[in-house]
Amino acid sequence: MDQILILDFGSQTTQLIGRRVRDLGVYTEIIPGDTPVDSALTKNVKGIILSGSPESVYDTGAVPDKKIYDCGLPLLGICYGLQRMTHDLGGKVEPLPKKEYGRIDVKISPDTASGYTAEFLKGFRSSFTAWMSHGDTLTKLAPGFKEYGSSATGYPAVVAHEKNPWFGLQFHPEVTHCEGGDGILGAFVFGVCGCNKGWSMEHYVEELGQSLKARAGDNPVLLLISGGVDSTVAGAALLKTLKSEQVHLMYMDTGLMRKNETAAVRSSLEKLGAKNLHIIMCENEFLSALKGKEEPEEKRRIIGDLFITVQEREVARLKLPESYFLAQGTLYTDLIESGKGVGKKAHVIKSHHNVASPLVDAKRKAGKIIEPLDRLYKDEVRELGRYLGVDEEIVRRHPFPGPGLAVRILGGITREKCDILREADAIFIEELKNRKGPSGKSLYDEIWQAFAILLPIRSVGVAGDVRKYGWVLALRAIISADGMTADVYPFETRDILEISTRITNSVKEIGRVTYDISSKPPATIEWE
Repeated sequence: MDQILILDFGSQTTQLIGRRVRDLGVYTEIIPGDTPVDSALTKNVKGIILSGSPESVYDTGAVPDKKIYDCGLPLLGICYGLQRMTHDLGGKVEPLPKKEYGRIDVKISPDTASGYTAEFLKGFRSSFTAWMSHGDTLTKLAPGFKEYGSSATGYPAVVAHEKNPWFGLQFHPEVTHCEGGDGILGAFVFGVCGCNKGWSMEHYVEELGQSLKARAGDNPVLLLISGGVDSTVAGAALLKTLKSEQVHLMYMDTGLMRKNETAAVRSSLEKLGAKNLHIIMCENEFLSALKGKEEPEEKRRIIGDLFITVQEREVARLKLPESYFLAQGTLYTDLIESGKGVGKKAHVIKSHHNVASPLVDAKRKAGKIIEPLDRLYKDEVRELGRYLGVDEEIVRRHPFPGPGLAVRILGGITREKCDILREADAIFIEELKNRKGPSGKSLYDEIWQAFAILLPIRSVGVAGDVRKYGWVLALRAIISADGMTADVYPFETRDILEISTRITNSVKEIGRVTYDISSKPPATIEWE
């Protein structure tokens, strides 16, 4: 099967490049950026992509094996990947006086292009809006390279070698906010590299099945399940691949769940054919451990450790053998944001309870963790869920963080705050499901993720001519394809006003509602 090799230098969107190429029907392998290059590694490889990175080429950035420039394969450098090629091949990279982030227009000048370059430039519009995220730029092109596209700020955005099939982009075609990004990647993958399509979700499931059986053997597999999309699809994958009696699904009601969550979880898991379903009621334990804790990372660590502590206690009660495996619904976004990408250059954006907890990390190092979704993004997980026959109601459900309401209540956690947020959030989601959007679908289905956040602020208000001192609630609703980048959902004014009014009328403890209009980047989707 033809494939594209991606060198990972620690970018937050490296796996997204791979996902976009897979969407085109071509298999991708992602390896650490400094992996030695030899004929065995490049077998069936038709081209190499050098990813972005949080580093700079003149500082501590990862350096690829110089043999990539002699292997004869087409090369595409994206952001840092372009800067790396430029630096390695004799050009110059320097800091920008003003960093380029977000949407920036790019104009293409293909007049003198020929050969591979002409084929590559067929994937570009003459002008388009790209997505940029860099603080360095090319101040001198490497010998043999020519500029074919520039940014509105006057810096090189697209370069190509005049003889070799080597190309560079000073923007990210893999993010959905880049206009025509799939066409650009397709021009490289098909037009330059000559790849044939051969990759599909069916292939992924086939490989996943072989991998799970090889790792788990006949040993029990315990999945900590929340009932959300990720853990439910992970459970479906385990149940489809392994013997059902081998799979144990454990759900913990931590007191940090959505309204009526436990009943809904029980029903959905029973429909999947789970034979070993363990519902653990541990609200008091979690709320006690979180008492007085306000710092986000500390809350995440406490919850992650307590998940494992309760799990180990329950395993002992269930008398599972020491050979059991722990399974998790970890996505690639969880790993990369926690600094756990393919290589060692990713920066920590925020810790995920199923990634950064010391106890989870210890189990990971011991080789006792199975993560069937760890190379997928959210929308791919939904596609996999449908393929495995998971209920559409679950598949289309908005993401919910593993630590639950603990990271949607800013500051200290109490049972009262959980109840307030639970009720307000349920109203918000119900309203979204009952209201139609411009497409004719419900607002809920138009929005990728929506939720409420309880702020550690009280505000003066009036209720029935009486002074009211109530909590401030923030609403968050974003549109995204993968969770790596996100835009704010542009509500009609009437919708957001009516939703706000219903919340303040129904939840007496809330005195004011705000709407979060921050995109990702610079913000993250969750507040903590």
